[in-house]
This record gives sequence, C-alpha cells and structure tokens, in this order.
Amino acid sequence: MKEELTRRDEMSLAGAALRGAPWKKAAITGGGAAAISVVLGFIGGEPDVSWALCLGVSLFAIVAAVGAVSRPDLGDRVTRQARVWSLRHPWRFSLYPGVGAAVLMYPVQLVFDHEGVFGAALDALWGGALVYLAAGLITFAIRGRAANAR
Repeated sequence: MKEELTRRDEMSLAGAALRGAPWKKAAITGGGAAAISVVLGFIGGEPDVSWALCLGVSLFAIVAAVGAVSRPDLGDRVTRQARVWSLRHPWRFSLYPGVGAAVLMYPVQLVFDHEGVFGAALDALWGGALVYLAAGLITFAIRGRAANAR
C-alpha cells in the first residue's frame, strides 16, 4: 500500500528541489526584464513600475522553478529524489513557486499600484496563478527526464 504525502511533506520536497535552483540566473533574468520594461516605459512615455517589477518577480520565480528541476541528475541524493518527485508531480511542485511569486508581488502591488489592500491582493493572486500555470506547464513538458533519472 502506498502512503500519501502530507502537505508538509510536499512542501519539504518542493523546497529540497528548489534548493538547487539557479538563483543567480533567476535574479539576473528577473532584474533584467524589470529594468528593460522600465526603460521601454520611459521611451514610450510613462513607465509602469508596478507592472515591470511584477514581470521581474514572475520571471525570477519561473526561471528558478524550471532550473531547479531541469537537471534531476545533479545534486546530492535528497535533492535528486526531490527533483524527480517534482517532475512526477509538476502541478503540486509548481504551487510553491506560484505562491512565492504572489507573496512577493503583493507589496509591489500595494505600494506602486495604489489599488488598496484587496485590489493588490487580487492582482498578486492573478500574478501567482500565472506563474503557477507557466511553471507547471514547463515542468510538465520536461517531466520525461524523471524516468531517465532513476
């Protein structure tokens, strides 16, 4: 009989898989995208700083999530097993980068968008949902590597 994992176990596995994420590459990608968006906004008239920062947070989370599971054969035994689990359960794994992105987007929306507490929360939830969808789809697309990682 196979034992079901608790939410805490899933969070531990997702965290272990994310431990090996390419954080520097993710930060460069997110920061670069935000900077380019602001510069293009200045060229076009008035920059939307809130949109630019949320774009940066989204790309940061997606690059970190996909980078964490793209090479399941690297890392220590625990990290490899967590990455294989993440590839086998892409939608459960992608929940954590999506929630993380929403949490990071909330203060950005609250400070720069001036929509209030509930408007900022709704915008952050939408952003987190998009990160969840993108990370889940990409992880699902590369999940064939889990069979090779055994």
